[in-house]
Amino acid sequence: MARVGLLLRPDLCIGCRACQVACKQWNGLPAEKTRNTGTHENPPDLSANLFNRIKFIEISDNGHGIRWLFVSQRCMHCGEPACVEVCPVKAITRTEDGIVLYDREKCIACHACKEACPFRIPRYDQGGKGKIAKCHFCFERIRAGLTPACAKTCPTDAIKFGKRDELILYSKKLGYPVIYGEKELGGLGVIFALREDPKVYRLAENPQMPAHVAFWSTLLKLTLGKRGSKLLRYFV
Repeated sequence: MARVGLLLRPDLCIGCRACQVACKQWNGLPAEKTRNTGTHENPPDLSANLFNRIKFIEISDNGHGIRWLFVSQRCMHCGEPACVEVCPVKAITRTEDGIVLYDREKCIACHACKEACPFRIPRYDQGGKGKIAKCHFCFERIRAGLTPACAKTCPTDAIKFGKRDELILYSKKLGYPVIYGEKELGGLGVIFALREDPKVYRLAENPQMPAHVAFWSTLLKLTLGKRGSKLLRYFV
Protein backbone atom coordinates (compact mmCIF):
# COMPACT_ATOMS: atom_id res chain seq x y z
CA MET A 1 0.00 0.00 0.00
CA ALA A 2 1.37 3.43 -0.95
CA ARG A 3 2.28 5.73 1.90
CA VAL A 4 0.08 8.76 2.39
CA GLY A 5 1.46 12.12 3.42
CA LEU A 6 0.86 15.75 4.14
CA LEU A 7 2.86 18.40 2.31
CA LEU A 8 3.31 21.59 4.32
CA ARG A 9 4.49 24.79 2.63
CA PRO A 10 5.20 27.49 5.23
CA ASP A 11 5.64 30.13 2.53
CA LEU A 12 1.93 29.79 1.72
CA CYS A 13 0.73 29.71 5.32
CA ILE A 14 -0.96 32.95 6.47
CA GLY A 15 -1.20 31.99 10.14
CA CYS A 16 -4.99 31.88 10.17
CA ARG A 17 -4.95 28.70 12.28
CA ALA A 18 -8.01 27.33 10.55
CA CYS A 19 -6.24 23.96 10.63
CA GLN A 20 -6.03 24.16 14.42
CA VAL A 21 -9.74 24.84 14.69
CA ALA A 22 -10.67 22.15 12.16
CA CYS A 23 -8.57 19.59 14.03
CA LYS A 24 -10.23 20.43 17.32
CA GLN A 25 -13.68 20.40 15.81
CA TRP A 26 -13.30 17.06 14.02
CA ASN A 27 -11.76 15.34 17.05
CA GLY A 28 -14.13 16.90 19.57
CA LEU A 29 -11.27 18.46 21.53
CA PRO A 30 -12.27 21.06 24.15
CA ALA A 31 -10.90 24.59 24.30
CA GLU A 32 -8.18 25.35 26.85
CA LYS A 33 -7.71 28.40 29.00
CA THR A 34 -4.63 30.37 27.95
CA ARG A 35 -3.15 33.82 28.50
CA ASN A 36 -1.43 36.40 26.35
CA THR A 37 2.34 35.99 26.38
CA GLY A 38 3.22 38.87 24.06
CA THR A 39 2.77 37.00 20.80
CA HIS A 40 -0.09 36.08 18.49
CA GLU A 41 0.97 32.45 18.81
CA ASN A 42 -1.56 30.61 20.92
CA PRO A 43 -1.78 28.12 22.63
CA PRO A 44 1.88 28.06 23.68
CA ASP A 45 2.35 24.33 23.15
CA LEU A 46 0.73 21.10 22.05
CA SER A 47 -1.41 19.28 24.59
CA ALA A 48 -3.73 16.33 24.94
CA ASN A 49 -6.41 18.64 23.53
CA LEU A 50 -4.31 20.18 20.74
CA PHE A 51 -2.87 17.89 18.07
CA ASN A 52 -1.78 20.59 15.61
CA ARG A 53 -0.35 24.01 16.41
CA ILE A 54 0.95 26.83 14.24
CA LYS A 55 4.20 28.28 15.54
CA PHE A 56 4.79 31.99 14.89
CA ILE A 57 8.52 32.42 14.32
CA GLU A 58 9.90 35.96 14.19
CA ILE A 59 13.20 36.43 12.37
CA SER A 60 15.22 39.42 11.26
CA ASP A 61 14.73 40.28 7.60
CA ASN A 62 18.32 41.29 6.78
CA GLY A 63 18.06 44.58 8.62
CA HIS A 64 14.77 45.51 6.94
CA GLY A 65 12.57 44.61 9.90
CA ILE A 66 10.95 41.46 11.19
CA ARG A 67 9.16 38.77 9.26
CA TRP A 68 7.06 35.88 10.45
CA LEU A 69 7.24 32.23 9.50
CA PHE A 70 4.23 30.06 10.26
CA VAL A 71 5.17 26.43 10.89
CA SER A 72 2.92 23.55 11.87
CA GLN A 73 3.89 21.49 14.92
CA ARG A 74 2.40 18.00 14.96
CA CYS A 75 3.21 14.27 14.84
CA MET A 76 5.47 13.63 11.85
CA HIS A 77 4.32 10.01 11.24
CA CYS A 78 7.88 8.78 10.76
CA GLY A 79 8.80 5.93 8.45
CA GLU A 80 10.89 4.53 11.30
CA PRO A 81 8.95 5.80 14.34
CA ALA A 82 10.90 5.80 17.58
CA CYS A 83 7.65 5.82 19.55
CA VAL A 84 6.62 2.48 18.05
CA GLU A 85 10.07 1.06 18.73
CA VAL A 86 10.14 1.93 22.44
CA CYS A 87 6.52 1.36 23.49
CA PRO A 88 6.69 -1.57 25.93
CA VAL A 89 3.04 -2.61 25.45
CA LYS A 90 2.60 -2.01 21.71
CA ALA A 91 0.10 0.77 22.29
CA ILE A 92 1.54 2.59 19.27
CA THR A 93 1.56 1.03 15.83
CA ARG A 94 2.24 2.02 12.23
CA THR A 95 -0.17 1.16 9.42
CA GLU A 96 0.81 -0.07 5.98
CA ASP A 97 0.20 3.37 4.51
CA GLY A 98 2.46 5.02 7.08
CA ILE A 99 0.08 6.39 9.72
CA VAL A 100 1.29 6.17 13.32
CA LEU A 101 -1.71 5.28 15.48
CA TYR A 102 -2.17 4.68 19.19
CA ASP A 103 -4.49 2.66 21.42
CA ARG A 104 -5.40 4.54 24.58
CA GLU A 105 -6.71 1.37 26.18
CA LYS A 106 -3.25 -0.21 26.00
CA CYS A 107 -1.30 2.92 27.00
CA ILE A 108 0.30 2.70 30.46
CA ALA A 109 1.46 6.35 30.54
CA CYS A 110 5.14 5.46 30.80
CA HIS A 111 6.10 8.49 28.64
CA ALA A 112 8.70 6.47 26.73
CA CYS A 113 7.25 7.57 23.40
CA LYS A 114 7.58 11.26 24.22
CA GLU A 115 11.15 10.88 25.39
CA ALA A 116 12.08 8.80 22.34
CA CYS A 117 10.45 11.15 19.83
CA PRO A 118 13.04 13.53 18.29
CA PHE A 119 10.22 16.05 17.87
CA ARG A 120 8.86 15.68 21.44
CA ILE A 121 5.31 15.29 20.15
CA PRO A 122 3.19 12.85 22.19
CA ARG A 123 1.23 14.44 25.01
CA TYR A 124 -0.78 13.01 27.91
CA ASP A 125 -4.11 14.03 29.40
CA GLN A 126 -4.90 14.56 33.09
CA GLY A 127 -1.90 16.77 33.69
CA GLY A 128 0.54 14.35 32.10
CA LYS A 129 -0.53 11.34 34.16
CA GLY A 130 -3.12 9.91 31.80
CA LYS A 131 -3.18 8.40 28.33
CA ILE A 132 -1.31 9.35 25.16
CA ALA A 133 -2.81 11.85 22.70
CA LYS A 134 -1.46 13.16 19.39
CA CYS A 135 -2.28 13.67 15.72
CA HIS A 136 -3.55 10.45 14.16
CA PHE A 137 -3.68 11.79 10.60
CA CYS A 138 -7.50 11.79 10.65
CA PHE A 139 -7.21 8.05 10.13
CA GLU A 140 -10.96 7.50 10.05
CA ARG A 141 -11.45 10.23 7.44
CA ILE A 142 -8.80 8.73 5.17
CA ARG A 143 -10.34 5.28 5.44
CA ALA A 144 -13.65 6.84 4.39
CA GLY A 145 -12.03 8.41 1.33
CA LEU A 146 -11.90 11.90 2.83
CA THR A 147 -9.08 14.42 3.27
CA PRO A 148 -7.66 15.10 6.76
CA ALA A 149 -9.51 17.98 8.42
CA CYS A 150 -6.50 20.32 8.47
CA ALA A 151 -5.82 19.94 4.74
CA LYS A 152 -9.52 20.19 3.89
CA THR A 153 -9.89 23.54 5.61
CA CYS A 154 -6.61 25.27 4.61
CA PRO A 155 -7.55 28.32 2.48
CA THR A 156 -4.16 28.74 0.77
CA ASP A 157 -3.22 25.12 -0.04
CA ALA A 158 -0.38 25.34 2.47
CA ILE A 159 -1.41 21.85 3.59
CA LYS A 160 -1.83 19.28 0.86
CA PHE A 161 -2.81 15.63 1.31
CA GLY A 162 -1.94 12.80 -1.07
CA LYS A 163 0.43 9.95 -1.80
CA ARG A 164 3.77 10.69 -0.20
CA ASP A 165 5.93 10.01 -3.24
CA GLU A 166 3.74 12.20 -5.42
CA LEU A 167 3.88 15.07 -2.92
CA ILE A 168 7.69 14.94 -2.88
CA LEU A 169 7.83 14.94 -6.67
CA TYR A 170 5.35 17.83 -6.77
CA SER A 171 7.50 19.86 -4.36
CA LYS A 172 10.61 19.33 -6.46
CA LYS A 173 8.79 20.35 -9.63
CA LEU A 174 7.79 23.59 -7.88
CA GLY A 175 11.48 24.29 -7.28
CA TYR A 176 11.70 24.04 -3.50
CA PRO A 177 15.40 23.60 -2.62
CA VAL A 178 14.75 21.75 0.64
CA ILE A 179 12.32 18.86 1.16
CA TYR A 180 12.44 18.27 4.89
CA GLY A 181 11.24 14.78 5.73
CA GLU A 182 12.14 13.11 2.46
CA LYS A 183 14.77 10.91 4.10
CA GLU A 184 14.74 11.70 7.84
CA LEU A 185 13.82 8.74 10.07
CA GLY A 186 12.91 6.50 7.18
CA GLY A 187 11.01 9.33 5.53
CA LEU A 188 8.42 11.43 7.34
CA GLY A 189 4.73 11.29 6.58
CA VAL A 190 4.60 15.05 7.12
CA ILE A 191 6.86 16.76 4.59
CA PHE A 192 7.95 20.40 4.61
CA ALA A 193 8.77 22.14 1.33
CA LEU A 194 11.16 24.92 2.36
CA ARG A 195 12.89 27.90 0.78
CA GLU A 196 15.52 28.08 3.53
CA ASP A 197 17.47 25.83 5.87
CA PRO A 198 15.31 23.75 8.26
CA LYS A 199 16.89 25.38 11.30
CA VAL A 200 15.33 28.70 10.24
CA TYR A 201 11.95 27.03 10.72
CA ARG A 202 13.11 25.49 14.01
CA LEU A 203 12.82 21.97 12.69
CA ALA A 204 14.99 19.30 14.29
CA GLU A 205 18.28 18.81 12.48
CA ASN A 206 19.28 15.17 11.92
CA PRO A 207 16.49 13.84 14.20
CA GLN A 208 17.30 10.56 15.95
CA MET A 209 16.00 8.55 18.88
CA PRO A 210 18.07 9.07 22.07
CA ALA A 211 20.20 5.97 22.63
CA HIS A 212 19.51 5.75 26.37
CA VAL A 213 15.74 5.62 25.80
CA ALA A 214 16.06 2.69 23.39
CA PHE A 215 18.30 0.83 25.84
CA TRP A 216 16.03 1.17 28.87
CA SER A 217 12.89 0.49 26.88
CA THR A 218 14.31 -2.75 25.47
CA LEU A 219 15.49 -3.87 28.89
CA LEU A 220 12.16 -3.23 30.55
CA LYS A 221 10.16 -4.85 27.77
CA LEU A 222 12.22 -8.00 28.20
CA THR A 223 12.15 -8.14 31.97
CA LEU A 224 9.26 -6.29 33.54
CA GLY A 225 6.51 -5.68 30.99
CA LYS A 226 3.84 -3.34 32.32
CA ARG A 227 5.40 -3.32 35.78
CA GLY A 228 8.39 -1.56 34.30
CA SER A 229 6.48 1.58 33.35
CA LYS A 230 7.33 3.46 36.55
CA LEU A 231 11.01 2.56 36.26
CA LEU A 232 11.04 3.60 32.62
CA ARG A 233 9.66 7.04 33.51
CA TYR A 234 12.46 7.37 36.08
CA PHE A 235 15.21 6.59 33.60
CA VAL A 236 13.95 8.78 30.73
